[in-house]
Amino acid sequence: MSFPLLTVTAAVPAVGAILTAAVPAARRTAAKWLALLFSLATLALAVLVAVRFEPGGDRYQLTESRAWIADFGVRYELGVDGIGVALIALTALLIPFVIGAGWNDADPLAESISGSATWQPSRWRPTQGFFALILMVEAMVIISFEATDVFLFYIFFEAMLIPMYFLIGGFGDRAHSGTDENAAAQRSYAAVKFLLYNLVGGLIMLAAVIGLYVVAGNFSLQEITAARAAGTLDMATNTERLLFLGFFFAFAVKAPLWPLHTWLPNAMGEATAPVAVLITAVVDKVGTFAMLRFCLGLFPEASKWATPAILVLALISIVYGALVAVGQRDIKRLVAYASISHFGFIILGIFAMTSQGQSGATLYMVNHGISTAALMLVAGFLISRRGSRLIADYGGVQKVAPVLAGTFLIGGLATLSLPGLAPFVSEFLVLVGTFARYPVVGIIATIGIVLAALYTLVLYQRTMTGPVKEEVRTMPDLRLREVLVVAPLIALLIGLGVYPKPLTEIVNPAVEHTLSDVKQTDPKPEVAVEAVHAKNGEAAK
Repeated sequence: MSFPLLTVTAAVPAVGAILTAAVPAARRTAAKWLALLFSLATLALAVLVAVRFEPGGDRYQLTESRAWIADFGVRYELGVDGIGVALIALTALLIPFVIGAGWNDADPLAESISGSATWQPSRWRPTQGFFALILMVEAMVIISFEATDVFLFYIFFEAMLIPMYFLIGGFGDRAHSGTDENAAAQRSYAAVKFLLYNLVGGLIMLAAVIGLYVVAGNFSLQEITAARAAGTLDMATNTERLLFLGFFFAFAVKAPLWPLHTWLPNAMGEATAPVAVLITAVVDKVGTFAMLRFCLGLFPEASKWATPAILVLALISIVYGALVAVGQRDIKRLVAYASISHFGFIILGIFAMTSQGQSGATLYMVNHGISTAALMLVAGFLISRRGSRLIADYGGVQKVAPVLAGTFLIGGLATLSLPGLAPFVSEFLVLVGTFARYPVVGIIATIGIVLAALYTLVLYQRTMTGPVKEEVRTMPDLRLREVLVVAPLIALLIGLGVYPKPLTEIVNPAVEHTLSDVKQTDPKPEVAVEAVHAKNGEAAK
């Protein structure tokens, strides 16, 4: 039996979570280092997955398949294509930075504002719990990117909600303008809203998963797609459309797509900055990834049928998210609405049904994860120094903390997709792919680019430039730990912006397979075709 690399890659952070949670209450520092060690071990395994993956080889590689619940056709099946490899690498890459940035976020406060003790070592270990939950989320996200059995995917798609619920509700942002009671109420509301929205989507998906089994007789993605391609599995049109809608609804909630997006600003606003990164840069990517793998793979005809409506929703997400971001007064909520706009671009690229669009969408998932992590983590460092999330409470920061201001600027410029930084490549490909098939949609989507420049530059201007406010006059610059967290992300944004080829080589073959599932080819440029006809005509004369 070959070495089960995919299983081990997902199991290592899960084991790390259990061991971290078991660390004695007084050994908080040991728990932190243990969690970081396991996250780095997972990163090494993710690198090994990428090295062993052959872009020109089989569609799904490093596969594992074992009987699980044989009576119901459920198997433990894992496999990765290029898209899965890229997103596993993104997840494993970001978790060590999330842990490093949140190094002190869960340390217990000795006393609350009222003076009463808030931590009893014999009963509660918040630091151990915080880092254990992060590792558990990592394990569940990774196996979601690996699962090729639909039922197996569904289990972890839903299970990751539980640790995320506790991370949002139990470890909220300490920079809250209200009382302790008000802050706790806001955290509880955000956590419950996150859970309810995603549970409703998951329940609808469960009905669709059961319906798929009734139609196909098994849950294997590879067997179902092969049967559809061979013509041995024929779904009725209405059945396929209903099943597609059940899957897509759950993924659109997770993504999040307008109008199912409203849980995200609450969750990111009330969570700590590292947990906010975990939400939008890691967990939400499962939704867009699943649209590519399951919606297009299992229901190709229904995907084409729903494309016009989905493109409209994606456009609304792009413009609406950017417009609302412009008017935000809260730094973290601004980043949340900007992410809604960016997810609109990702979904636009997926359903443009072109190789450029889907390659761009996959790159966008990776690049958005890195850029949002850089911007949000630096914003978290800024907020922890001032104790406020309000933009109006800042001013002149670049004069007292130039390194913090400089990294904040690069993260912001990446968010607006400045040429030379990684998100530009992906956004450019999405727009090119969209223009090729839906030129009007592509033109409208460019409004999001203009608005992104507006909210990013206004945010930087109001917080970093101008007169130095008295409250920030003594603000310290980034410390060594914070620089070590942010610097690699900045380097990746620049490196992938200048040379994205390592990612595109892995992703492009998987995109070709996805397009073949929906029987789509890239449209030929009309201008080029007309030029060729004209040239041939002149030659004939």
